[in-house]
Amino acid sequence: MDIRNKPDLKQARRRSKQPIITKEYQSNPTIQNLGVGKKFLIQTHGCQANEADSEILKAMILEQGFTQTDKVEDADLILINTCAVRETAENKVFGELGRLKSLKKINPDMILVVAGCMSQEEATVERILTKYKHVDIVLGTHNIPEFTNYLNYVMVEKKKMIEVVSEEGTIFEHLPKARDSRFKAWVNIMYGCDEFCTYCIVPYTRGKERSRRKEYIIKEVKTLVEMGYQEITLLGQNVNSYGLDFEGEDYSFADLLRDLSDLKIPRIRFTTSHPKDFSDDLIDVIALRENVMPHIHLPVQSGSNPVLKKMNRKYTKEQYLDLVDRIYKKIPDASITTDIIVGFPTETEADFQETMDLVRQAKFEGAYTFVYSPRKGTPAAKYETTVTNQEAKGRLYRLNELVNEGYLQGNIRFKDKIVKVLVEGLSKTKDNVFSGYTEHNKLVNVKCTEASVGKIIPVKITKVKTWSLDGEPVEENK
Repeated sequence: MDIRNKPDLKQARRRSKQPIITKEYQSNPTIQNLGVGKKFLIQTHGCQANEADSEILKAMILEQGFTQTDKVEDADLILINTCAVRETAENKVFGELGRLKSLKKINPDMILVVAGCMSQEEATVERILTKYKHVDIVLGTHNIPEFTNYLNYVMVEKKKMIEVVSEEGTIFEHLPKARDSRFKAWVNIMYGCDEFCTYCIVPYTRGKERSRRKEYIIKEVKTLVEMGYQEITLLGQNVNSYGLDFEGEDYSFADLLRDLSDLKIPRIRFTTSHPKDFSDDLIDVIALRENVMPHIHLPVQSGSNPVLKKMNRKYTKEQYLDLVDRIYKKIPDASITTDIIVGFPTETEADFQETMDLVRQAKFEGAYTFVYSPRKGTPAAKYETTVTNQEAKGRLYRLNELVNEGYLQGNIRFKDKIVKVLVEGLSKTKDNVFSGYTEHNKLVNVKCTEASVGKIIPVKITKVKTWSLDGEPVEENK
């Protein structure tokens, strides 16, 4: 095993005022055709940032002549792009690594790669070294541009390797991308996180907040427009912090959104927003620009001020609700969704009731809800818990009942109305039915034809359900 660098949480915590370095990616011309006659498979866990990373890794693999397969038993290269946000996600990855051990015995030349946020954790790397020795490459989130070099080393030298650096971060431009959709695209506008919420490992796995220069972003979106893309989603751990790291330049996320909305891209979305940085200028841009979608994902995590303080969220329940009120005043038809954690170590029943009250007042139309999962290396992992697992699960159940009411109410308002749906493909649950999403990010099942896939079509909503809508096309796009 060639251990070049292992993750270092102490190093990952550091933040300096050093300027962000931007480099232009260049492939190694001496490495070619590593995968001719071979197949690969990528498994992606976690958030949209991981999905975007997988598109880069996929492009690098394709450039080497590999062809893609969806069967693990046929794969000569399996790459697992991991998530470290919750323990359940990590356990799923370790379970998969265990299952692949027998496959590795059958095909010892198969290359097994572990990438992503889990690789940035010290405990994960030590566990792989002791219990999962059949893993060939471990690389972190900062090492993606070097992946082809690692692959070449392992295939030529017949050695395993670990290369995980813990740094503030560099921005690489012109990375190749093999996008999973021909009409929807992820566009990174920034990387890393400086919020340091006490429960979250992301600032350690993704590094310092660093914004891409606007000219690179605008050029990327212009190219997507020329290629016929209908929708982009701007990505960042906290998109509202975009531009704060620019020295001597006053250019905010609202400014970027305004410039991008001037381009001929039909739909612009963004995720994720931190409430503390959501400006009135940003609200105005969403309200005034038709191609900026009226769906806002605004994680609150808790409705209790003591818990929010312990989480280091940097706002109060009252401030959050004031922001929501300002959004609804400027964008009356906005669809607001959120993230909520229950069972945080210090959460009491009274704290939980404050969360339930906030959910009612905010009129969320959806939420990702979770039981708190301790992450080793974060401050909250050391908090003494006052919540039993049974209590936490009970609170989650009660919260989900209330959230589901919001899902349904958010859908009911579209009954018998005509909405615009970007048709993505065949429904996963119904034959001869296609599905897609509205401007408000509502899932719609519609009886149309294959010709509508990748197009935005008008659909009349005929039936409302809790998590989806049924509709009929008003007219078939030609």
